[in-house]
Parts: sequence; structure tokens; C-alpha cells
Amino acid sequence: MNRLFYRIVYTFSLLPFSILYGFSWILYVLLNYVIGYRRKVIYHNIKNSFPEKSDKEIKEIQKKFYKNFSDYLVETLKTLSISIEELNKRHTFTNIKLFRKYELEGRNVMMMAGHIFNWEWFVSTGPNVQTPTTVAVYHKVKNKFWNEQINNIRGKFGTVQLDMKHTPRFMMSAPNDGSHAYLFVADQSPKKSAIHYDLEFLNQTTPVFVGFDKIAMKKNMAVLFCKMVKVKQGYYHTTFEEILPDGDKFEEYEIVHKFFEKLEITIKENPDNWLWSHKRWKYKKGIDY
Repeated sequence: MNRLFYRIVYTFSLLPFSILYGFSWILYVLLNYVIGYRRKVIYHNIKNSFPEKSDKEIKEIQKKFYKNFSDYLVETLKTLSISIEELNKRHTFTNIKLFRKYELEGRNVMMMAGHIFNWEWFVSTGPNVQTPTTVAVYHKVKNKFWNEQINNIRGKFGTVQLDMKHTPRFMMSAPNDGSHAYLFVADQSPKKSAIHYDLEFLNQTTPVFVGFDKIAMKKNMAVLFCKMVKVKQGYYHTTFEEILPDGDKFEEYEIVHKFFEKLEITIKENPDNWLWSHKRWKYKKGIDY
């Protein structure tokens, strides 16, 4: 059944963008007006993040989010059959030269990104950074078949997929010689048992993942923030920004704080372009942890 569904989905992905974006509009109507997909979660996430905004402004952000989310769904579907030439036209980059700089310095790179649309296209175009090996860290999907298909989509142009469980050992054992660039989409919410640190993010106390910062510090890796922007429907741009220590070297959790500071700025600039449907603040300090 899974394989049959995959064949149907793949065939659907062969449709031109003009038709796929027609389906995106239908999805938008269904998700926003008919189903009301996670409407309360999205509304309260936006409201709590922007307490200064009026109810009208919040609902406008929510409406635009549904449209961007619908575009994201059909674009991710299109990744099954899109060519690298087409993808490179639709997702462009600034400051690619930083990777060459760090390769010459003999330092691996840690790329920090958030769930800004369209992060799936960004993962797929990873080899464009021109580092010999580009690695995308991921959370394993329970369904074995679909976990494999998702990895195939993300790795079809050369990005190496690495299960988060095996990431620390892999990164610590790999030589820090400029041959590896690691991509973390690092704004997810940890499981309650994995919460070890929190910070203020979008006006809320927010549990965050840590550990990646310790590896970067111990291995003296370069750290880059991936600032993603939706230029227009079907077109995205990522700018790589250096995350640098205030002193001679990073202090504990400094990388974590600076990543979330940059992510918050990006979200505030285009608030409808972040994944608001994620239950990001389901665990409350003093209650759940």
C-alpha cells in the first residue's frame, strides 16, 4: 500500500508548478476555512509571541501562514522529481564563500537553521555549499518506508542523512579539517525528558535543545546561521551569517542564545513564514519540567 501511494504521489509531482500551485490554493482553502488545521495552536502561538499585535493582525498572519504552509506541502512533493537545475533557480544563496574560507582554515562548519519555509528545499540544496561532505541531522520517522522516502528526497542531490541519535559520535570522530558541514534544523521542542535548558524566545520561556553547541566548542567548529527568506511563491533565498563569540571563544550556551536571537529576528521580519502549527510551547516551566 505504501509503495502504491508513493507511485501515485511521484506521478503527481511531475505536474508543472503552475498546476501544483493551483492545488496549493485548494489546500489553503481546506486547511484554513474547512478543516481549520490546528487553528487554536497556531492562533495562540502567534498571539503569545506578538502580544503587541491586534487580533486582526494576528489573524492576518495566521491566514498568510496557511498559504505558505500549503505552498510548502506541494513544493516538498515536487522535490520527488525536480531537477537540481530547477531547484537552484528557485533557492539561491548569499555568502557561500564562507564555506571555502573555513575549508582553507581546516574547520568543519555547523549550520543552524529554523523551520522557515522552505527548509526542505534548503536541505536538498545542501551540496551547493561546496564542502566535500554536507550532512543533514534528522529525527527518525517511525514508519520505516516513509522514513526511507523522506531521506531519499533530502539526499537525492548528495546531502548525507544522519540520525540524531548517531550524530554526536559521528561528529566527534570525524576529523575537523574543513571537509564536513553539518545542518541542524534546531528550533524543535525537546521531549519532556530531554529538557535541560530554556531561554526567552518570542516573549516566552522556551525549552531548547543543547549539546550541538558543546560539540562545536570542543571541536572548534565554525558556526553559521541560515537566514531563509521567501522571496515570492516558489522562490527562496538563504543568507549565511557567521555566529561569532563575544570574546576569544564561545561561553557555555552562547551559541544556543545567539542562534535563537537571530531566528527571532528572522521570524519577526516575516512572521507568517515560520512553522506556527508546531506545539512549540506545550511544556511549561514549573509545571512540566
